Amino acid sequence: MGESKPAGKVFLVGAGPGDPKLITVRGMEAIAKADVVVYDRLASPSLLRHMKPGAEKVFVGKLPDKHMLRQEEINQLLVDLASSGRVVTRLKGGDPSVFGRVGEEAEQLAEHGIDFEIIPGVTSAIAVPAYAGIPVTHRDFTSSFSIVTGHEYPNKTYGGVDWDHLAKASGTLVFLMGVANIGNIAEALVRGGKNPSTPVALIRWGTWMDQRTLVGTLDTIVDKVAASGFSSPAVIIVGNVVKLRDKIRWFEKKPLFGMRILVTRAREQASELVSRIDDLGGEAVEWPVIRTEPLPVDAASSAFASPEAYDWLLFTSANGVQRFLDACAALRVDVRRYARARIGAVGPKTAETLLARGLVAEALPEAYRGDALAEALLPLVKPGERALLPRARTAREQLATMLRQAGVQVDELPVYETKLSEEGSEEALELLRAGKLGAVTFTSSSTVSNLLELLRRHGWDRPAEALVGVPAFAIGPVTAAAAKEAGIPVVAEAAEASVAGLLDALIAYNLTKNGGDA
Repeated sequence: MGESKPAGKVFLVGAGPGDPKLITVRGMEAIAKADVVVYDRLASPSLLRHMKPGAEKVFVGKLPDKHMLRQEEINQLLVDLASSGRVVTRLKGGDPSVFGRVGEEAEQLAEHGIDFEIIPGVTSAIAVPAYAGIPVTHRDFTSSFSIVTGHEYPNKTYGGVDWDHLAKASGTLVFLMGVANIGNIAEALVRGGKNPSTPVALIRWGTWMDQRTLVGTLDTIVDKVAASGFSSPAVIIVGNVVKLRDKIRWFEKKPLFGMRILVTRAREQASELVSRIDDLGGEAVEWPVIRTEPLPVDAASSAFASPEAYDWLLFTSANGVQRFLDACAALRVDVRRYARARIGAVGPKTAETLLARGLVAEALPEAYRGDALAEALLPLVKPGERALLPRARTAREQLATMLRQAGVQVDELPVYETKLSEEGSEEALELLRAGKLGAVTFTSSSTVSNLLELLRRHGWDRPAEALVGVPAFAIGPVTAAAAKEAGIPVVAEAAEASVAGLLDALIAYNLTKNGGDA
């Protein structure tokens, strides 16, 4: 007997309405375990970052006027992939059971004896109106709603809409995929008896950073759509619940709403900035142009062989803290041997990282640069004292130089280095070329130089020109100077060299751009 092929499996997953955080836990698990992810344009590309290493992604992106693959071909693709023994996740926008044709895909899999699961998603029919401040039901307006396809495919998959019945229904009507047919929809509802003054809202790219909402009535909405050039993908809501939008819209009021921000910081350091951008209504596009790697350290060096000799431990970054303490652990050097040393830190983040590892920095005036730390230390240090400075292989010399001039013996200990990183470049480059980036943030001189080098590698002879029209924000004066020297105009510099300061600068810019109302 021949050896049987391993059994494959298909997960038919609803990715939610757009915001990647609205996918279910079960859906995220299916992405993480898949050998192949088959996805379309309505599933957020950022979800693909959760794929396991080596997994394949297949785009079958359906567009309003063009299908990359016919549905029958997608059905067969799922069968073929699973028949080869692979775990396949079919990622679909919204909920796969609401006009997502999941039934056809499941039928095909069942006919071929392939194991599958349907993992529901948050449907755009409910979530998108909610993000625009429009609940589909409300006790003062209606206790029912209907979800209707906004257009019929040529093969009449969703034929037989009873327009007269819909027009007479008292509940909210939600139409999916119907922008191109808004004229027919409005006409059919009015012809069936719906009041022409019934409120209507169209919400484009709902739950995404670039969500846009257009409000009118059945007798005005067609002209408004034409005048504004409003296009798909959009959800259409018809009913009196639309009146609630002015009072309870919330998403579009967030201070960074409408901003797509390129974050160039190393991924291990970017999480706070990325999370806060998201909380504030923006969209963070991660292109971590640098990565940090530990450097080998010598156990025989005085830094580890004679910890008791130091009067000061000075840290200029959270990376320096982490890599130094990791090196101590690897070499089995008890940090208590540094007990006589006082500790200095540049910036609150460095101090917080120390505190998380059980070490408390001196209560010094807040310093966000090495030279500022040196100025704070000068009244405290004494000639002949010895300081250990764990740092990057390449770092600014001001701190060490100023302390040496004060008579302090400074031992510089390179514990990590920064390298160029290509991770995340595909999505960022696509958005940059399409003119869809609203800002770029720089958190160090290295992020400036590395981004320009990566742009050069991707075809720009003058890489700074690729960022023309993309407002640049710098975390501090040193970073701002590096950007300006490279030919990148800096729109704003953080008043405080921290993530909070950088966010304040972004918020102030966005509020000004939007006339004081984000």
